[in-house]
Amino acid sequence: MITTVLLDLDDTILDFHKAEKEALKKALQKVGVEPTEKLLAGYSEINLAQWKKLERGELTQEEVKISRYRIFFEKYGITASPEETAKCYEQNLAYEHEKVDGALELLQKLHGKYRLYAASNGTYEVQRRRIEESGIKPYFEDFFISKKIGFHKPDKKFFDYCFTHIPDFKLEESVIVGDSLSSDILGGKNAGLTTIWYQRDRNITDHGAIHPDYRIFELSELPDLLKKLK
Repeated sequence: MITTVLLDLDDTILDFHKAEKEALKKALQKVGVEPTEKLLAGYSEINLAQWKKLERGELTQEEVKISRYRIFFEKYGITASPEETAKCYEQNLAYEHEKVDGALELLQKLHGKYRLYAASNGTYEVQRRRIEESGIKPYFEDFFISKKIGFHKPDKKFFDYCFTHIPDFKLEESVIVGDSLSSDILGGKNAGLTTIWYQRDRNITDHGAIHPDYRIFELSELPDLLKKLK
């Protein structure tokens, strides 16, 4: 019987893709750069690559915050300050908090039936404001944010911290749900959790070496799945 659910935030509950795009547009405009679709797509690709390095332990979060803009500006020949842009972006991101379709309905269904905890890689102050502004805070028991903890998913130390801060935690009664194979699912498996992959892109066919225990395509599928798990 499942009693505790760890939920990833970005692109599982909160729509990070939309938030990133809007925050970046405003940041680029602030430093005098026209945010074309080509530039926005290029940044997103670079940002993802830098976060993958963080997940592998090759970069710190502070390094990622600056390196992604330095690489981005160098690639597109943009003369602007990576530091200034990073600061502006984070300020903007804190106010972008649109939810993934079906996320609020999911939280309403699960709340009171399971203990819900957020497990997120991100900057504490940014995530804290997004959590509050989005209205999802009342549904969670607590929020575990990597920047505050000092470790990032998929590092087992991130999950060890979560486990020690969840009252009466029982591994066999807990699951993690998230959209990232390399962060949520790999991290969950490293920690011994039952893993549920929220596969938002149905076209993905190659999962590599990371295999979730269960998979859902829509958040609305999760309540029934949790009921079936023993």
